[in-house]
Amino acid sequence: MESGRRPGQVPGPRLGRRFGWLWAAYGTSALGTWLAFGAFPLIAIRVLDAGPAEVAALSSVGAAVGAAVAVPLGPWVEFRRKRPVLIGMDLARCAALLTVPLAFAFGALTFPQLLLVSVVVAAADITFRTASGAYLKTLLPGEDLLVANARFESTAWTTTIVGPPLGGAAIGFLGPVATVLADAVSYLLSALGIRAMGGAEPRPERRQASRMRPRDLLDGWWYILADAALRPLLFNTALFNGLVMAAEPLLAVLMLGRFGFAPWQYGLAFAVPSLAGLAGSRLARPLVARFGQHRILVVSGAVRALWPVGLAFLGPGTGGLLLVMGVELGLIFCCGVFNPVHATYRLERTAPDRVARTLSAWTVTVKASTALLTAVWGVLGGLLGPRTAIGLAGVLVLTTPLLLPRRTTAPLSERDPAQSRV
Repeated sequence: MESGRRPGQVPGPRLGRRFGWLWAAYGTSALGTWLAFGAFPLIAIRVLDAGPAEVAALSSVGAAVGAAVAVPLGPWVEFRRKRPVLIGMDLARCAALLTVPLAFAFGALTFPQLLLVSVVVAAADITFRTASGAYLKTLLPGEDLLVANARFESTAWTTTIVGPPLGGAAIGFLGPVATVLADAVSYLLSALGIRAMGGAEPRPERRQASRMRPRDLLDGWWYILADAALRPLLFNTALFNGLVMAAEPLLAVLMLGRFGFAPWQYGLAFAVPSLAGLAGSRLARPLVARFGQHRILVVSGAVRALWPVGLAFLGPGTGGLLLVMGVELGLIFCCGVFNPVHATYRLERTAPDRVARTLSAWTVTVKASTALLTAVWGVLGGLLGPRTAIGLAGVLVLTTPLLLPRRTTAPLSERDPAQSRV
């Protein structure tokens, strides 16, 4: 295991060459994803003349089916070397996305193909996140996990700031299919970066019969539900993320429709506040060092819930634009602090032989709940109006701090070692 520092040296920011390759691979694929942000809906509308229901299906149905497909992959990943899985998932996403420009070039692109590609990409994305979290825990010592997660979070917000404007310009000059090609190439480069890491990775040992049983599919959920801290944290994450994301399409309807904001203003309202996410992720480690991990987890998780309800007061003009930017700035800053602390806390509480299954169950739950709540809020937006539905989501978000873990308890594997056995 390589941590990038000499024995006896005070923990610092150098995490080693292998982590550097992993970090670079993550940044490359994240940039590709944001370059292609919104490309599938545009292709569906402009190339395939798809209607609103079909466009909605690309995000909601694709994500939900992809999450379902990924369920058996968590136990499968647990007992395999993680680097080959990471490379395989990158190549799978690359291959799936490449079919879009190829079919477009031959005039054979169809909506079912777009939907199938979205399912494959969603399932591969969940599996990649599962394997990368498990691999990170073996790659770095525990005291470096927060530093690593903060760097991933900073990179995520940086690509959020840079990617959509570049992708929008590329779409304007070359069309949305070109950004899908760029996204595919980014996954290929990510796979090459992970391949370049080198180093030996031992095969995880399985302590039961090698054949996977049906009940193994639920191992991740059983582990989370049995842990007094992970259980409420999962419910908090799923509800918070789902409600925030469910309000986004309705906010777009208000801004781009009723209030007549230009597309560049809509993009600006979210791009500029993303700088706060970069600042928050950089502050996460010093805040934890000063106030403690659990306190920062709870405080940042609670404060982030205060912001979304403000979007219900959106109006036209400069005041409305500044309101959205202010709300998003506060929300994103709190998320920038919360996310790396949350990711580290979750890894530290999970037994090494349960990480892949736990992360898989976690990601599937969050993705599925987000898809479900987005669909429900689409219906509520039609019945109650977008502003009322956004306000309702904001009010419900205010309840999510009740689901944060109130106190620190010993991880399940430390209290009952038998629970961590496979």
